[in-house]
Amino acid sequence: MRMDRRVPRPAELAPLLKFKRFEPNGRTRRLAKAHTIADLRAIARRRTPQGPFDYTDGAAEEELSLGRARRAFREIEFHPAILRDVSHVDPSVEILGGRSSMPFGIAPVGFTRMMHAEGERAGASAAAAAGIPFSLSTLGTTSPEGVRDANPHGRNWFQLYMQKDRDKSMELMNRAAAAGFDTLLITVDVPVAGARLRDHYNGFSIPPQLGLKTVLNALPRPEWWFNFLTTEPLAFASLTEWDGTIGELLDALFDPTVDFDDLAWLRDQWPGKVAVKGIQTLDDARRVVDLGVDGIVLSNHGGRQLDRAPVPFHLLPSVAAELGDRTEIVLDTGIMSGADVVAALACGADFTLVGRAYLYGLMAGGREGADRAIEILSGQVVRTMKLLGVSSVAELNPGHVTQLRQMMPVGAPAPARTATRRP
Repeated sequence: MRMDRRVPRPAELAPLLKFKRFEPNGRTRRLAKAHTIADLRAIARRRTPQGPFDYTDGAAEEELSLGRARRAFREIEFHPAILRDVSHVDPSVEILGGRSSMPFGIAPVGFTRMMHAEGERAGASAAAAAGIPFSLSTLGTTSPEGVRDANPHGRNWFQLYMQKDRDKSMELMNRAAAAGFDTLLITVDVPVAGARLRDHYNGFSIPPQLGLKTVLNALPRPEWWFNFLTTEPLAFASLTEWDGTIGELLDALFDPTVDFDDLAWLRDQWPGKVAVKGIQTLDDARRVVDLGVDGIVLSNHGGRQLDRAPVPFHLLPSVAAELGDRTEIVLDTGIMSGADVVAALACGADFTLVGRAYLYGLMAGGREGADRAIEILSGQVVRTMKLLGVSSVAELNPGHVTQLRQMMPVGAPAPARTATRRP
């Protein structure tokens, strides 16, 4: 068919020839192009040396637990309700005695200033701006007092690893309480360090060693090294100095004798809310709840401890069905989008924690990158809720999600036995 043609008038071309204003700040330009956490990860990989990046990105042994946890979120089907008024959506929740503007918070991560020189202060201030909790690790590279100063009016949580030197653990916990931290996360899945093979292959140590491989890897990433070498020396809240691999550090520090009696004692030492992080079976969830803690965190440590550990998202429905009216349930591991957060809430979680997703943003752009990660996740949460036809987190329920499992178990897991085999 022949079309009639004409010469366009200048006035018609003008609206088509508008150019975006050039952004002179390179960091701002990069982050503006990131629309998913995967985009932030790609930026982070380009700008962070291999050792710190792989420490963040990697997991234990064959990294099967991490892969399965992420696959579990991909293998879901949402069931939206139509013709609902979602002109206003409230994604805020009450969790562990306080308000959070979003149904996720920042998980505790050790060695954060290794990922970016701004470290925990950037994460805590980003959390403050967003109105969500920030968690400081026992192996944090900023003191509890430093986190308080970065987030003076927000919610700070302290994550405790019980060390062999228990007096040092108690001293650090008491400092966090004195600094106004309102919640204690007791991590219970690290009797020894997991086999994080990427760290071994990279020779990743604390502090970083400047070998030939390290120098060659650093050449295209001068900003990271400039920041690392020109800011305050790397220091830890829980130890004065260390020279060795991270695995060696964990094995030297952590107490493998911690048991349920210790957990009950720790619960009584903390003045605020107490949640236990690292629950991986329904039986252990029951035992911990029976001790009277305020919450449990279903987590396999981001796949960084026992490879082939249970997928927390798969465990969630059974724990929520039996214990959801007795305790608050937080989900951790594998979350890479706001849709993942919404799926967890629908399946029974009261709250979620994000670790790597936030760290990719931090590595991509410091405080601005952490803000961008939170912004991306928040936008995805709200959009997913609207598309599901819900206007509040309380409206989410198991009818909104079906877990599509390709890896169905052969049978129910047998109870763990403590008795030894007969000879």
